[in-house]
Amino acid sequence: MRHCINCCIQLLPNNERQQQVGCGGGPLHSHPECPACKGENKIVLRVDGKQMNLLAVLEVRAEGNESWGRFLRFKKGKRCSLVFGLMIMTLVMASYILSGAHQELLISSPFHYGAFPSNPSLMDGENPSDGKEHHHQPSVNNISYVKDYPSIKLIINSITARIEFTTRQLPDIEDLKKQELHMFSVIPNKFLPNSKSPCWYEEFTGRNTTDPYLTNSYVLYSKRFRSTFDALRKAFWGHLSHASGKHFRLRCLPRFYIIGQPKCGTTDLYDRLRLHPEVKFSAIKEPHWWTRKRFGIVRLRDGLRDRYPVEDYLDLFDLAAHQIHQGLQASSAKEQSRMTRIIIGEASASTMWDNNAWTFFYDNSTDGEPPFLTQDFIHAFQPDAKLIVMLRDPVERLYSDYLYFASSNKSADDFHEKVTEALQLFENCMLDYSLRACVYNNTLNNAMPVRLQVGLYAVYLLDWLTVFNKDQFLILRLEDHASNVKYTMHRVFQFLNLGPLGEKQETLMTKSPASNARRPEDRNLGPMWPVTQRILQDFYGPFNTRLAQVLADEAFAWRKT
Repeated sequence: MRHCINCCIQLLPNNERQQQVGCGGGPLHSHPECPACKGENKIVLRVDGKQMNLLAVLEVRAEGNESWGRFLRFKKGKRCSLVFGLMIMTLVMASYILSGAHQELLISSPFHYGAFPSNPSLMDGENPSDGKEHHHQPSVNNISYVKDYPSIKLIINSITARIEFTTRQLPDIEDLKKQELHMFSVIPNKFLPNSKSPCWYEEFTGRNTTDPYLTNSYVLYSKRFRSTFDALRKAFWGHLSHASGKHFRLRCLPRFYIIGQPKCGTTDLYDRLRLHPEVKFSAIKEPHWWTRKRFGIVRLRDGLRDRYPVEDYLDLFDLAAHQIHQGLQASSAKEQSRMTRIIIGEASASTMWDNNAWTFFYDNSTDGEPPFLTQDFIHAFQPDAKLIVMLRDPVERLYSDYLYFASSNKSADDFHEKVTEALQLFENCMLDYSLRACVYNNTLNNAMPVRLQVGLYAVYLLDWLTVFNKDQFLILRLEDHASNVKYTMHRVFQFLNLGPLGEKQETLMTKSPASNARRPEDRNLGPMWPVTQRILQDFYGPFNTRLAQVLADEAFAWRKT
């Protein structure tokens, strides 16, 4: 009769190597005759930075009707093997209890590449998954995080020591044209002088049975926009101009752009501003054309598709163009004045920061820095464009962004771990590349588990200021907007040269509740850990200081919020 007491332990760090200890305490491969080691009864530890299941099964098999008393007559080596297995189980359980883990035994790696914030298919302006969420609601801070602070501080110091705000080299206009030949062939150099918005007439060669929106990519790729285009289609033929047997349609670009940042109150600003009778926005709130759609990016999970032509983008402003055309054709001066005062806006919160597509389309000959940025092309067509930026304490912005885009396992613990990972990834990039190269690095941005780079406002704003004048910007803080909506909206009206509102209209605009506020289920998660907040304040501090210097306003340092 044979007895086999087995304890198989498998260590798999980074899925690269395996070490198994089998019967008798030796390597498993030295005991191929032990059948138990080929089964499921083993302890598995995976050290790869992800959550793992640890299972320990200790099994004693005996043939016939022999009793447990025969255990005492086992050889010394087998008893040692059993004792060794019990010791491993004890150590694992002790580690589990002391670490305060919630649901699973977890040995986390301090650094690994992750994916886009918990749900890589989501983009700004899209709704996160409605799937069932499992929330952790710990009652006290994890002491181990506080103990980790000195080592994380070293990482931040390493990043801070390498921060250098350099001036980027502007591309030549001819180089821009080579990149976007079609766009430059569609948009003219000059616009109609009697319209506040940049508009022009172009010939429409279709017949009266032609569907002007038949091939529009926004319609083809999203059902929710089809009703909007149905309304535009019905009004289209009534807003054409006719001359010399030809048909002409009015085309328009936005006069102003709300360019960022996400989770900083741009939706609330948009919802209030569109109540002004002189303001008309695009048919879709966030077209994301300049940063994504013109490159063929619809959703991250889908990869690159056919690029959206500029005509599809211009279609989004047809409703406003119809009204402006009506004013231009009006017989009365009063009607002309009322319609031509219309100002068109666009509010994609990705415009200021998202240049992730550049690596797929532009030659990488600038040491990792993009040779062309979104603002270069906007400026080429609209050097007088007005730009509105809404900012927020980047520490709070990041936590709000995490709560909005993460689809499961949201907690202060999880956020802390993702912040630590992102900082290490960013430091690794900074060791070899410039600040700008890392901020616009598509691979790094997709690897970071939280969008750390979006809060580096100074980097983006300085790059925008290389092509636009400072007086073309209105920079707002969400904290100020939340505390005094009426004041910030008056600043916006003045910046855009909008007419005054009646008392009833103004009350409606300023008294309505905030849009896109944190969901109730996210509020129940509570704030981030104080140590996480301290880490992020240390990281964003130098960038906030630089931003405050550029804007000559200490409020943008967010030392007191």
